[in-house]
Amino acid sequence: MALNIGVLGTGMIGQDHIRRLTQVLSGANVVGVSDISLERAQAAAPEDAEVFETPEALISSDKVDAIVICSWGPAHEEQLLACIAAGKPVFCEKPMVTSEAAALKVIAAEVAFGRRLVQVGFMRRFDADYRRLKAVIDSGSLGAPLMYKSVPRNASVPEGLYTSEMPLNDTLVHDADISRWLLNDEVVGVEVRLPRRSTRGGELRDPHIVLLHCASGAIVDVEISVNIAYGYDIRGEVSCEMGVASLPNRPATVISDQYGIRQAIPEDWRERFIEAYDQEFREWIVAAGNGTATGPSAWDGYAATLVGDAALRAVEGGSYEAINMIEKPALYETEIAMAAE
Repeated sequence: MALNIGVLGTGMIGQDHIRRLTQVLSGANVVGVSDISLERAQAAAPEDAEVFETPEALISSDKVDAIVICSWGPAHEEQLLACIAAGKPVFCEKPMVTSEAAALKVIAAEVAFGRRLVQVGFMRRFDADYRRLKAVIDSGSLGAPLMYKSVPRNASVPEGLYTSEMPLNDTLVHDADISRWLLNDEVVGVEVRLPRRSTRGGELRDPHIVLLHCASGAIVDVEISVNIAYGYDIRGEVSCEMGVASLPNRPATVISDQYGIRQAIPEDWRERFIEAYDQEFREWIVAAGNGTATGPSAWDGYAATLVGDAALRAVEGGSYEAINMIEKPALYETEIAMAAE
């Protein structure tokens, strides 16, 4: 039986997920949509899908089994809490929420409910290259991981819409999450350094160097550039006690012609991670059909939020900023134990 899904937010990522759910994957129907712009929601709605005037109406509808949240970040808290109160599995695009207080409310609601309902859209965990890299680290064949270098580069970002805070509270959350997942570690402190400013971004603060200090002593070096011009370039390399493992460049095809030997670079995130997005939804559909969630949890969303908050403090103060987490609830410890079996 197909899972009946409602989508909140029909901007670029919402439209892409609607396409994915209706044209690429099986086992799901998009039966409802809602957006702050009624016209945009109507234009994005699949045939026979209902356009709801409010998120609350969509979440509470008997037609909807599970929800995909692609709305504006500050709206996520209220929508996630409503989904949990309704007992409906929910996929939430990053950022899960925009403050530590909001993240703690989501965690408390889910723990009180007694079952995982929230999956956060950290799609890198579903990318085949990252999964192979994690398998190498987890095997122990190279010894303990000592350092991880993560490099996210964007060709450009929307002028006026992408602010100087967003490399640290929007872009960085992906690198924070994938680092925690790859290294099986928690981030306990953050430093930020600002190199020479790129003239391509105008007044935008770009690039950034961020150091994530992990509980084990490992350090993650994140180098963020969002106006690099040449394409969307994601890189990762882990240095261990007895060797180094790296992500391959994507796409992997190498072209040789009269202009030399070169490798194409993806234009944007959709091209680089299209298969990862597909896979994360395949796994979410199965879990949501069973009334629960898998993959990145509300705890992972909370951890990423703390890293972003600490990075913003660090860039303003120029100092090391410690991260203090609450004790992890048993609800999320149980999932780790099951994954290790």
